[in-house]
Amino acid sequence: MLFKVEMDVKVPLDYDVDHFADLKRKELERFQELQKVGTWRHIWRVVGLYSNISIFDVTSSSELHDVLISLPLYPFMEVRVTALCRHPSSIHDDDR
Repeated sequence: MLFKVEMDVKVPLDYDVDHFADLKRKELERFQELQKVGTWRHIWRVVGLYSNISIFDVTSSSELHDVLISLPLYPFMEVRVTALCRHPSSIHDDDR
């Protein structure tokens, strides 16, 4: 199942800079793991914001939930999820 996930990161201004840098490093590692196995298929940065729009490929909404809460920055995220399905006019076979 494909899902569009919009993530806005909201970090308190007084949050410890070193701890946040460590969380970002861990977030990058987790993101790359999920990309390598095909779970996190696409990511785009939203210009001017600490936000992204991503496409996830998972077996269920429960799996997506588990993936999202596993992200080190999840406690600072506002997340919006939209379920997607293949458009019948698509010429791409991997739009499942």
